[in-house]
Amino acid sequence: MATDFRDGKTFPRRGRTPIGDALWLARVADKARAAAAGTIHDYIYPCPMDKGVMERWGITPHDFDAAIRAHATDESLHAWLLARTTPEKIAAANAWLLDEKQENLDRQDAEEGATV
Repeated sequence: MATDFRDGKTFPRRGRTPIGDALWLARVADKARAAAAGTIHDYIYPCPMDKGVMERWGITPHDFDAAIRAHATDESLHAWLLARTTPEKIAAANAWLLDEKQENLDRQDAEEGATV
């Protein structure tokens, strides 16, 4: 199920919204699905933060694109991620987001009308 961002009022899920224990997974999944459907509007996938998280998970954008095609649900996508990475790598990606990229997360939330 792709998300359609073309109306400028619909946004990817917040980067802090976890799927299981993985922050950013919900947001990058929304963006990847929208990119595949041609409904991404002015979002960028994979953006530098997408790539930074994926790098810490130990996967590539190509790997993630294949996973998006194969896994239609959040649960299935999360299970795929857990089969390809470790809890330590997920924790490292989460820490990178919350520590080094907090300003980016706050800015995204503010731009998209989410409560920080």
